[in-house]
Amino acid sequence: MINHSETIQSTYKVSGLDIYYELYGFHNINKQDTKVFVLIHGFLSSCFSFRRLIPFIAKDHIVLVIDLPPFGKSGKHLNFKYSYDNFANVVISLIGHLDLKNIYLVGHSMGGQIALYVTKKKPELVQKVILLCSSGYLGRANPHLIFSSYFPFFYLYVKRHLARQGIMNSLISVVHNQKLIDEEMINGYKEPFLKDEIFRALTKMIRDREGDLSPTDLQKISAPILLIWGEKDKVVPLSVGERLHQDLKESILVTYPEAGHLIPEEIPEHIYDRISNFI
Repeated sequence: MINHSETIQSTYKVSGLDIYYELYGFHNINKQDTKVFVLIHGFLSSCFSFRRLIPFIAKDHIVLVIDLPPFGKSGKHLNFKYSYDNFANVVISLIGHLDLKNIYLVGHSMGGQIALYVTKKKPELVQKVILLCSSGYLGRANPHLIFSSYFPFFYLYVKRHLARQGIMNSLISVVHNQKLIDEEMINGYKEPFLKDEIFRALTKMIRDREGDLSPTDLQKISAPILLIWGEKDKVVPLSVGERLHQDLKESILVTYPEAGHLIPEEIPEHIYDRISNFI
């Protein structure tokens, strides 16, 4: 039984893997029409990426934040299928385990695609969806890369590739206002990649990831969707948001001219204002 009086940091086992999650805002549990916001992070990220947005939402609502495997503090076993469909199963299973209702999904980058998968699989579960610079229209990895991923030490190539870019360069590419990049941010995004096990899991993810939902799938989604985009996004350009806006029939697109890809870090208060109006 959940103790609704405090913030919870815990794990839940799905398909033999420990899934780390955090719960906030239980002082709102007895409010009429309590809303539950499920926050889903992007690729190479974790719950940490929402730390500036959570306090705004948790003032008035319940917040569930999940570390998708193999990221953050969740498990990184190689017997887990690291596909978008299975990530959606993780989210659905955890919501059911915690007996949460009145669900509003918030997905950033790859997490936006997982939110769409959840909505496609369980439309009755989701009230509304908020997509923050969501990925879209990406196919599977090319066959040569998938074949190469079976080589025993391919994970070292993945590790070397990410290390070559470096955490600072990675943050510069996703944050438009680089004055926001401080030691806390650098350490928070670097910490999950200090052990080799994540690189082995990422190598398996190359094989397991099936790709984004097709335009046909997107056009069947009927949930109201708010798309929020940074116009300076170099990772998922605004053109992807505009295309998603066309394919998602019940969607609204809002853009910010001086924001990049990592908008939960850059403009959390603006995001919350938009979400408040949307709901």
